[in-house]
Amino acid sequence: MIFIMEYKRTGYVQEHVNIGSGPPGSKVRWFRSSSDEPRFINTVTFDSKPDSPTLVMVHGYAASQGFFFRNFDALASRFRIIAVDQLGWGGSSRPDFTCRSTEETEAWFIDSFEEWRKAKNLSNFILLGHSFGGYVASKYALKHPEHVQHLILVGPAGFSSESDAKSEFITKFRATWKGAVLNHLWESNFTPQKLVRGLGPWGPNMVRKYTSARFGTHSTGQTLTEEESSLLTDYVYHTLAAKASGELCLKYIFAFGAFARMPLLHSAPEWKVPTTFIYGYQDWMNYQGAQEARKQMKVPCEIIRVPQAGHFVFIDNPSGFHSAVFYACRRFLSPDPDNESLPEGLSSA
Repeated sequence: MIFIMEYKRTGYVQEHVNIGSGPPGSKVRWFRSSSDEPRFINTVTFDSKPDSPTLVMVHGYAASQGFFFRNFDALASRFRIIAVDQLGWGGSSRPDFTCRSTEETEAWFIDSFEEWRKAKNLSNFILLGHSFGGYVASKYALKHPEHVQHLILVGPAGFSSESDAKSEFITKFRATWKGAVLNHLWESNFTPQKLVRGLGPWGPNMVRKYTSARFGTHSTGQTLTEEESSLLTDYVYHTLAAKASGELCLKYIFAFGAFARMPLLHSAPEWKVPTTFIYGYQDWMNYQGAQEARKQMKVPCEIIRVPQAGHFVFIDNPSGFHSAVFYACRRFLSPDPDNESLPEGLSSA
């Protein structure tokens, strides 16, 4: 949590929320590991004004709650912010990963989040998920819509499948020897984290090169300061180098090329929670998948695009991201939400 402490002005409380050793009555293997010791979810709750709506923030793959470091202060001015590390990530428990199917893997994340919600005695909250966290948030809202007031999906994964036309390139690449090797590594569950661990003392330098490039020289928006880059590098390295756990979900949730094995697009007609999609203009996650899903949804749905931002829109363009979130939640924040107009600079799709 040192990284967050360095970059927050708002007071907060950090806690390890006990979620037990598995859901009551469950016989599946995903939670228990080799023992029945209790698991916990690393949770940070920021100070807020009385009666502020609750916004729960869920990080993406190979990330953790600290990735939202540029957003906590601004969002906490209007929300009660609760940021979590998903089970098997960041500062949360890292049980042995025993899932062997897509269904078990989804249950690992959905049911552990539900046990966390029960432990926190939460209901009627806004749920925000980024990338893979958007996939988990969507699956959770499909299973437990009664607890979610609004769903905010930031560059969400899972709205495309290998049957999509754009997967043709991946199919052709997989037929090459390079593609065959990479596909084999994917199906063998060789994760980026394994590479970082395998590099030993050279691991931090590899992470430093990535953060310096992605959020510096190749940034699509507001670059990190030297201090921010140093702190983020240290934070990312230590979360990636820790025991393998949640990361091993990768091959069960996605096929090679990051195509969902159980695409969210197929569940769009079952959507029960009003939803806002937020994408950076240069996001490699395709917003057209959200447009296709919206056609099948029976609930309010809007798609907002933020300029000067890629997949990490909340780091690349914090102010644009904050404006998008405030607009998405206008019915909770504004006395006259119907007359609120889309903030300048943002566009709808």
